Amino acid sequence: MIMHPSNIFREVTLLSDEDCFVVNSRVKSEFTYPVHVHPEYELNFIENGKCAGRLIGDSMEEIDDLELCLIGNENLGHAWMDHHCQSKEIHEITIHFYKELLLDSLLKKKQFHSIAQMLESAKKGIVFSRKTIESVKADLYSLSSSDRGFYSVIDLLTILYKLSIDTDSRILCTSTFVNQDDSSESRRVQKVISYLNCNYHKEIRLLDVANHVNMSEVSFSRFMKKRTGKNYIEYLNDLRLGIASRILVDTNKTVVEISYECGFNNLSNFNRIFKKRKGYTPKEFRENYSKMRILI
Repeated sequence: MIMHPSNIFREVTLLSDEDCFVVNSRVKSEFTYPVHVHPEYELNFIENGKCAGRLIGDSMEEIDDLELCLIGNENLGHAWMDHHCQSKEIHEITIHFYKELLLDSLLKKKQFHSIAQMLESAKKGIVFSRKTIESVKADLYSLSSSDRGFYSVIDLLTILYKLSIDTDSRILCTSTFVNQDDSSESRRVQKVISYLNCNYHKEIRLLDVANHVNMSEVSFSRFMKKRTGKNYIEYLNDLRLGIASRILVDTNKTVVEISYECGFNNLSNFNRIFKKRKGYTPKEFRENYSKMRILI
């Protein structure tokens, strides 16, 4: 299964080859930037934007008065929109940096292990906990308001480290939406993932997959939960929802067509599961994504 990113706005950031990173701090009354992508990592902080909408990949959520996300995937569309936000004084700090800011050889050292893991997870977008945002808020304001040259790089690395140890951060986008393979998985998990990717449009019983990897149903269920943090049905539904979300934003196929194409046995079941996991019905998700894509 090969999925390509949708044809959305490709941003050219202010980051040059001579910079380690670039910071843009502004106060605004509304969100006007469309869904966009870029190769640089983006750390985006928003204060006083309560009830604005955030879209990252196939994740669409309403934000609180403090927001901090890290995005590190050149094909992962993202944007914020007014949604229900009433504030006319929204403070936003955006930091762009290249992955090369940290050499691969450095990321392999144990002192940088948590940062390396965070940068890998950022391929699907990360939102940080309020507690952690509050702990780095002053650092972000300081970084955006002063030019400390070499020491500003140390300041950024310190912020990244603090974020990397946030045990309550959340990954936002499903793997199938960005077609991401997790090379850290075992061969058996990869065999399961490959099987599901090839057969997600069909009815796949637990027994079918268990037999495919020569395990009993009970052993396979325990194996999936331990390896992925999800039971079999949760994992399969997430995979199908990621694929369905990509089709919703990239094609004009009807919701009914997409439902059956992605292996859901009926439309009502598809709508129920989609809304439960994403907070919107498939129709609402498509409409909101379309609005954010054309916003300019």
